[in-house]
Amino acid sequence: MKYLKIFSIVSFGILFCLPQVNAQKETPPAPKAPKDFVLPAKKQITLGNGMRATLVQYGQVPKVTVLLSLKTGEMNENDHQVWLSDVLARMMEQGTETMNAGQLQRKIAEMGGSIGIHSGSYQFSVSASALSENVIDLIKLISDLVMHPAFPESQLNRIKNDFKRNLAVQKEEPQLMAQAKFSEIIYGNNSPYGRMFPTNEMLDDYTLGDVKKFYEENFGAKRAVLYVAGVFNEGEVSKAIEAAFKGWKQGSGATYPDDNFKYKPQTAIINRKGAPQTTVFMGLPVIDPKNPDYMKLTIANSLLGGSFGSRITRNIREDKGYTYSPFSTINNMPGISVWYEDADITSEHTIDAISEIKKEILRLADTIPSQQEMLGIQRNEAGLYILKNSSPDNIIGQLNFMDHFGLSDSYLSDMVKNIYAVTPEEVSAMVKKYIDPDKMSLVMVGDEEQIKAQDKEK
Repeated sequence: MKYLKIFSIVSFGILFCLPQVNAQKETPPAPKAPKDFVLPAKKQITLGNGMRATLVQYGQVPKVTVLLSLKTGEMNENDHQVWLSDVLARMMEQGTETMNAGQLQRKIAEMGGSIGIHSGSYQFSVSASALSENVIDLIKLISDLVMHPAFPESQLNRIKNDFKRNLAVQKEEPQLMAQAKFSEIIYGNNSPYGRMFPTNEMLDDYTLGDVKKFYEENFGAKRAVLYVAGVFNEGEVSKAIEAAFKGWKQGSGATYPDDNFKYKPQTAIINRKGAPQTTVFMGLPVIDPKNPDYMKLTIANSLLGGSFGSRITRNIREDKGYTYSPFSTINNMPGISVWYEDADITSEHTIDAISEIKKEILRLADTIPSQQEMLGIQRNEAGLYILKNSSPDNIIGQLNFMDHFGLSDSYLSDMVKNIYAVTPEEVSAMVKKYIDPDKMSLVMVGDEEQIKAQDKEK
């Protein structure tokens, strides 16, 4: 803002100093050729127990970000263990064999940083940041957490009760209700990817023995990758990692859910009588990031529904006002990726909006977009990609994604070039090949009577 004000004052002075001339419009200069992202040099380490580490020097601010990523989490829960890995994460927050929760938080605060422990669908992570001068202590702290968790039994009931309260709230949220049913349809009840909510009985039944057993069976060096990004002494950090983690048990390799399931499109309505809007999830399984078509499909998604200027957004948000925030995305899990459109639609326009979404899909499949429309989407995607690599945290996120999905460095280094290489013809071909409305599952959370009445009118 300060720069803009200075510029305005200078411009104002020039107007009075120069003779008046008739202003003529000039053709703006053509945009410069896109530049590929240059991945910072990486140092990779493999310990004798199988643990790997990736070190990246990035930026000038004397801070570091550290992420320990373990290939486990909700994907290793069975059908009566839903959220058990999340309970484990909360138990690990309670400290180590030599340090309680309060001491843990004070220690990380003294380092000028923060720490978080999280269990996701296919990853259990311990992420932390600190001033560069404290990176060695931070690595020791993370190793202590994952190798020597205290698991105080006195905290287990409190944590389970917290989860029960969260469960009660989440099961009433329309977005989460729709997501849970959609996941169940897409992945199936037999897959942990398809089980979003536990029961209160499950949570009540979890014992300290269950927590420890999950930890023993799924934690170990062989499933772990440690990332360090920021400003640090590479030699000292390498030695610190070796010293801190060399004694960690190797453990077993990662075990992912079976991807040989049989997908069958389904439609489901979850009734919320009198609801002013309907939450809609509609989509189907598609290709994963290793497929040669994936970048083309990503651009197709961005043009179709995955950006603010996308066709579906312009149609049902800007033109018709059926919804405020529709959005489509490709959600990736090891073994399966899913394209879906997500929108909260005014109740009286539920079926109309769904019809318009399908029309936009078919229109893009049948009609090649203009080069101008394509260029706008490509510039947006390239710009977002550069922003994703603008901090140590984001660099780690990209490297972690590549590791989970078995991608080479060229995935990052050639990203911008590959974005601009996609043609309008390929976008239409991707939609026709992978995003077929007739093969989609549809979940609607809203007033069932009103939804069915609208459907009969069509």
